[in-house]
Amino acid sequence: MANLNKVMLIGRLTRDPEIKTFSNGGKMANIGFAVNNRRKSKETGQWEDVPVWVDLKVFNRETGRKMADLVESSLKKGQQIYVEGHLVLEEWTGKEDGKKASKMVVYVDDFQFLEKREGGSGGMGRSSAPAKAGSGDEIEEVPF
Repeated sequence: MANLNKVMLIGRLTRDPEIKTFSNGGKMANIGFAVNNRRKSKETGQWEDVPVWVDLKVFNRETGRKMADLVESSLKKGQQIYVEGHLVLEEWTGKEDGKKASKMVVYVDDFQFLEKREGGSGGMGRSSAPAKAGSGDEIEEVPF
């Protein structure tokens, strides 16, 4: 039986990344992210965007890829990026009520900038390339 767990999204950060540093020196970035689905309104007959809110997690890798560091230095609320990752079901027990809870999260394997960044060219920059954060520059067309 085949198995595939791959997520590809284009959307915008809904807040500045939240960075967590671990005692072993590891680092993780939590990113609030939104993508839009399109649907036709029953009331108006017009097409409308319906946001889908997604939690992303980005880690520094032991193999040398420091994506959480890049997220911390380069991404801000409102920026548009392309994300590749995989789904992970996170489960925990509530501290106060002892109830079990869970949520689906996308663990980011790679991302690309889709907007111009200060001091550099815009569009399609891979996450492994050094970059500076943009400040809401115009969106470039992305060839897919």
